[in-house]
Amino acid sequence: MRRIVACIGGLSLAITLSQFPEYAQQYSQRLGGAVDELRVITEDFDRAAAMGGLDREQALARYGASSDTFLAGRGDSMAGTFTRYQQLRDTLARIQSAGPVERFQLLPAYMDTDIGLRTIENYRPAVPVTMEGVLYAGGGFLVGYLVMSGLWRFLALPFRRRRYAYR
Repeated sequence: MRRIVACIGGLSLAITLSQFPEYAQQYSQRLGGAVDELRVITEDFDRAAAMGGLDREQALARYGASSDTFLAGRGDSMAGTFTRYQQLRDTLARIQSAGPVERFQLLPAYMDTDIGLRTIENYRPAVPVTMEGVLYAGGGFLVGYLVMSGLWRFLALPFRRRRYAYR
């Protein structure tokens, strides 16, 4: 019975972990799309500022110096957009340069909640045909099997028969 439960746990984790490379790929695509769109906005703002003889900081300062609350708010919004663009661009570069194991370790730390949630909402499972997917599946099976086997043994301790030495 212990082996059956351990195999079920191993297979469950194998199936789950085998999906990580596909999720990471879909997440990277969404992140790349967000970076591309923010790049367009940033370059358009910089181009408009340059046409006015300003750099980005000077243009933002002009927004901030405006007595019009709408323009001041737009300046703050654009500054936030530029910060987000830089953060997402750096995150994408780190994820793309990471190896399979490093990506597994780093992706949760880099997970942008909005992009990560939208990726999960639209995620489509895939059969792991890459070596990375097979390795995650194998590792998942091994860890799941060992955890479930150990848990089964631990929970069964109070019910084990004790052997007494007769003299």
